[in-house]
Formats: sequence, C-alpha cells, structure tokens
Amino acid sequence: MGDVFGYLALSLDGYIAGPGDDLSFLPAPEVDGEDHGFAALLATVGCLLMGRRTFDVVMGFDGPWPYGDLPILVATRRPLPALAPAAVRAAEGEIGALVRLAKEIAGEGRVYVDGGQVLGAALGAGLVDELTLTSVPVLLGGGAPLCPGLPAPVGLRLLAEDALHGGMIRRRYAVLRPEPA
Repeated sequence: MGDVFGYLALSLDGYIAGPGDDLSFLPAPEVDGEDHGFAALLATVGCLLMGRRTFDVVMGFDGPWPYGDLPILVATRRPLPALAPAAVRAAEGEIGALVRLAKEIAGEGRVYVDGGQVLGAALGAGLVDELTLTSVPVLLGGGAPLCPGLPAPVGLRLLAEDALHGGMIRRRYAVLRPEPA
C-alpha cells in the first residue's frame, strides 16, 4: 500500500456529494450491516488530511465524531469551531507542505487525503500513491465533483476490483506519475 492515498465513494456520474453536500445516496453501515472495510482501512492511517468543506459536512453528522482520536489536519484559512474534536487542527499552506506535515504526524502510518478539492490538489501535484473509488449505482446529475480543477490528466493503473453489497463496485488504483524528462 502507498504512503498517501485517497478513498472516496461517488455516484456513477462522478459526484462525491449531491447538491447542498447531500450524502444520502451513500449506504449507511447500520443499514446494510457492512462498513466495506473502512474500519480496517482507518486502522492503517496515522493522519487524515481533509478539506474544510468535508470537515464541515462531517461535523454536521448526527452521533459521535466518526474518526475517534485519529489526528486530523483540516486544510483551511478559517478558525475551526470550538466544538472541533481535540485531535483535529487547522493547517494552512500549499498542498505539498500540507502533505509533508501530515506525513510527519502519521509517522509509520499512512496519510488519508479526503475531500474533492484537497485530493485533486494532491493528485495534481503528484503526491498521491493510491486511490480507491467506490462507485455507488446512482446518478445524481449535479453536486460536488470528484476532483475539480485538476491541472492535467492523472493516469491510474487498476490494482483490484471488488463487487460490494447493493451493486457498488470498489476499485483500487495505483496513481501513475509521468516519467521525468
């Protein structure tokens, strides 16, 4: 497995959230009885780097903070709310510096990059090793795209593909980096 990875679910038309950041198209683990390996994946993570929009959406979920005491960096220029979990801290800067800081915090663990904009920036900068995308069999017609604003195409090589409950397909890719000139 790579040191830096993305792990996202998306609609078949490429949206990671519907209009208004609606995530109701995603199956809830308590509904289908499975977490599709997410808990095992999180056990390998030493730091999660997420975008502010993603953080705000997750903070709005009912129930306990889903990441426990996992160290989380939120890429933002705004202060975090006072109710933010203790393991969460704000970080500001260009994507390379944010990923380096996340790697320092992660130690021997992996860095999980979450959120379309932050993941797109990290992919565009050549900082992501692996990308796991789970296709949910729904068409949303609009919302938050997977990686808005990529500066150039990013090549991927399929490593594994799994059919999951409810018609979902999980694909794990190696991110290809261009050969140096």
